[in-house]
Amino acid sequence: MLTLFRVLAAFFWLPWISTLVAATTRPNIVIILCDDLGINDLGSYGRADHRTPHLDQLAREGVRFTSAYCAQPICSPSRAALLTGNTPAQLHLTTYLPGRANASSQKRLQPPIKKEIPLSEKMLSRYFTEAGYVTAAIGKWHVGGPGYGPEEHGFTIVKNAPVNTTPSASEGSKGEFALTRAAEDFIEANRERPFLLYLGHNNPHIPYKATEDQIASHASAFEPTYAAVIETLDRAVGQLLAKLDSLQLANNTLVIFTSDNGGLHVPEGPHARVTHNTPYRAGKGYLYEGGLRNPLVVRWPQHIPSNRVVDDPVINTDWIATLLDLSGIPGRVPEGGHSFAPLLTGKDVSANQNRSFFWHYPHYNNQGGRPAGAVRRGNWKLVEYYDAPDQPELYELTTDIGEKNNVASKFPERVRELRGDLDHWRRAIDAQTTEPNPDFDPVKFRELYVDFDPSLFDPLRASKQEWSDVATWRARMNAAVFPSTNRQK
Repeated sequence: MLTLFRVLAAFFWLPWISTLVAATTRPNIVIILCDDLGINDLGSYGRADHRTPHLDQLAREGVRFTSAYCAQPICSPSRAALLTGNTPAQLHLTTYLPGRANASSQKRLQPPIKKEIPLSEKMLSRYFTEAGYVTAAIGKWHVGGPGYGPEEHGFTIVKNAPVNTTPSASEGSKGEFALTRAAEDFIEANRERPFLLYLGHNNPHIPYKATEDQIASHASAFEPTYAAVIETLDRAVGQLLAKLDSLQLANNTLVIFTSDNGGLHVPEGPHARVTHNTPYRAGKGYLYEGGLRNPLVVRWPQHIPSNRVVDDPVINTDWIATLLDLSGIPGRVPEGGHSFAPLLTGKDVSANQNRSFFWHYPHYNNQGGRPAGAVRRGNWKLVEYYDAPDQPELYELTTDIGEKNNVASKFPERVRELRGDLDHWRRAIDAQTTEPNPDFDPVKFRELYVDFDPSLFDPLRASKQEWSDVATWRARMNAAVFPSTNRQK
């Protein structure tokens, strides 16, 4: 009888034990999302005038991507894409919240956007809560106001901190360490169960500050205060990584470090210069590589190879599919979501080589960007402006990473093919369109977008005259847009 009882007990308990083992061996997940951090702002990406030892070590211990794309070159829609696995065009959330008002300097009127991610959209948090994870959203949200916050979207724990803080020897100017302490508390409290942490830093978004000592220690940097802010971010990340080490959680924690969009390459707010994305063209607010490429470092010891660089393109819309794949969690992923887990783990190093990547950005912005669409397939990239449909741009990224040589006239068939694919994609996802602006002022348009093209401004190599020209352009842009209550985010 005792033997029979043991057999029956084993029969009924084995599935439960198997599930428990699977749950406890699933990785913890830490997503560190920065705000406007440029593709080459870290030492590991070649930035010699920035000190980022902790992030450089993270890159050595994991995989560093050189062609990691955001779904939109501006914050809210990029974050929405990461959190939902849907493109901004599908969500009709295609620019920052609450959006910028139309102006007479625009040829086209921008479409109205949704002011939040609907609660009907399943977020990253719900996928992992359903799989037994405890989830936390700490820091910047910016994808919906009251009633559409992280709590309503299924995050278990929600914490925030002041966006701007007074810098000191132990504190940065963007609330980095308050957010880090909240993240540490969450990790320690949930160390015995699988957890997912979404940590949204405000660093290095303008405005930013640093102490005089910190600035002086970066006197030789391109922008000393910015360099000091980047070092503060690195210290905050290092502190969080040290916490994982001290709790002996590092080996079973998947750490993702990235940004929401490209770095700010033009003057804005109180800052006459911010950063540069050289050799890539433009920055935040543009569908050129400087606006779309983000730093991306991923570490998961014993599962993801260390000290590896991946040049194949990936996009942040695919994170839900990828994380579910890496965690062994079954379920339906967002439509169009692609897992790049095989690329991460090295099992399929050609996973994304022939894939097409699409963007739809039907807005003007305070960085000088204009309504446009783009598609990349292989090493070919097409950019088309919706206010200049007869002037398509085609670039071959292998030989022209700076997108300086438009070869559209040499390859008309490729232009037609890529434009057709882009148009088909927009129609398939019901993308919103722009309309003619009845109050269009061609003189203002020329001043802001033709006489001086901000996308061509290269702050690293700019002459004294070019710096003077971009300052004049900035004053004109501010005059054209403000007074407006909607400042660019």
